[in-house]
Amino acid sequence: QVQLVESGGGLVQAGGSLRLSCAASGHIFSIYNMAWFRQAPGKERDFVAAISWSDSSTYYANSVKGRFTISRDNAKNAVYLQLNSLAPEDTAVYFCAARLVRHTVLPATESDYDYWGQGTQVTVSS
Repeated sequence: QVQLVESGGGLVQAGGSLRLSCAASGHIFSIYNMAWFRQAPGKERDFVAAISWSDSSTYYANSVKGRFTISRDNAKNAVYLQLNSLAPEDTAVYFCAARLVRHTVLPATESDYDYWGQGTQVTVSS
């Protein structure tokens, strides 16, 4: 079992920044990679970014590339998402996810992930 807890969400004006954190606990050794997804009201959960647990490889959705940065701190069992140049369309609940099974690429599909956090709300005002 892996437990994930997100934090760092909030209300920010357009153009502003936030840093989201995801603390992992439990069977950390079994994690292959972690990711962030987001879900806006009335919409499906969308992939944002993923990072390998063992090296520095990352993968981003086109909509956030160049604005968001995913990083990890294995010593703290944590993954972060730096959100810059925020826009109202970035408003969503942001979820942290963990995958246990090795994959040839960093997965970007919701069904590829085994554990999920409860989410943290990010609201961007115009």
